[in-house]
Amino acid sequence: MIQEHLLRSNSNRRRIKRSNSLRSNSSGDDDRDDRGWTNLHVGARKGDLKEVKRLLDEGMDANVAALGPKSHGLTPLHLAAKGGHIKVMDELLERGANIDARTKGACGWTPLHTAAKERNRRAIRFLIENGAFLPDNIEDTRFNPPVHYCPGLEWAYEEMKRVQQESSSSSGEGSYSS
Repeated sequence: MIQEHLLRSNSNRRRIKRSNSLRSNSSGDDDRDDRGWTNLHVGARKGDLKEVKRLLDEGMDANVAALGPKSHGLTPLHLAAKGGHIKVMDELLERGANIDARTKGACGWTPLHTAAKERNRRAIRFLIENGAFLPDNIEDTRFNPPVHYCPGLEWAYEEMKRVQQESSSSSGEGSYSS
């Protein structure tokens, strides 16, 4: 009974610590939760466009990297892509977010890889239409995580082909042969 109470109070303490750090109105990078996320990371992950705009208006960097040991340098765009929050992704890109930002580590995941891992077709399409880099070959592990880590990557390549076909067919509509 006492152990159960201690466990519950420890989890509540962590939750309280996080919520207190997120209540701060400062736009600095100092205010981070236990994952190393800023308020902008949290807003992007939740898809809270109003909060994201407010924080960016206050001067937060759209490319701020998470500092936690398990966060690997995630940017708000990675988290918005993970959740498929198109309007938030659009706002971040408008404010200078790097569409090809890479996480730390051997694979260096981009927001496109994150969306592919989540198998979020709308986010994949949005990122590709907005110029996200995707190497010609899915097996290119210099730029892509190994396919077994990101099985949704095939969708990104399918989407890239569709976008390329649409753009080539739309550019040829106005021409006719004589």
